Amino acid sequence: MSEKSWMTMANTFMETVKGQLIISCQALPEEPLHSSFIMARMARAAKMAGAVALRANSVVDVQAIQDETGLPIIGIIKQNYADSKTFITPTIKEMRAIAATGVPVVATQVTGQRRPDNEQLATIVAQFRKEFPETLLMADTATLDNVREADDLGFDIIGTTMHGYTDDTQGLNIADNNFDYLKKVVKAAQHPVIAEGKIDTPAKAAEVLNLGVHAVVVGSAITRPLEIAKGFIAAVAER
Repeated sequence: MSEKSWMTMANTFMETVKGQLIISCQALPEEPLHSSFIMARMARAAKMAGAVALRANSVVDVQAIQDETGLPIIGIIKQNYADSKTFITPTIKEMRAIAATGVPVVATQVTGQRRPDNEQLATIVAQFRKEFPETLLMADTATLDNVREADDLGFDIIGTTMHGYTDDTQGLNIADNNFDYLKKVVKAAQHPVIAEGKIDTPAKAAEVLNLGVHAVVVGSAITRPLEIAKGFIAAVAER
């Protein structure tokens, strides 16, 4: 693919999602809705509601959702390895597999933690760029240091996905202290920021866009009924 064609694809995705909601349609193996068929229907509902793009986990889910909706997808593969806490598209193997589906964006975890088989992030990013020069790369970060690393490595998109989910950020939320952390990310990042992680109300989704992020991803609050129901049950139990 020519550089001009790549720029057209990249610009098309970024223009499509600018100032918009991306809905994450995922269900893990232990969840009752774990099924590519169900996730495709969930994605159809998201499209009917007005979502302009989606985020999906696994090759089979991505393919099913592509067939069902035709919407652009941020693709990931969640894969656990015994020797690493990095699990979102953690190795070049998963990056290749998800990119081969034709998604415009592949997201991978950038949290400064050891990668499986001690792969080096800079090395696999460079290799990926050679093999899939037309595919955008999104960094799922947890801290400002992660943001800086992703910028230095030339990631196209900076995500806040892992803030609150790593050892050094456990329990934190990008909405804490009037979105103080997210404001710092927007100020520090040299590439477009997509806000993601624990954005659980429409008001929060609107607010983060007002802070200058490029787009916002919402998942659990929309597409994970088990987690939604748990919240209601907990509130009732504590009344």
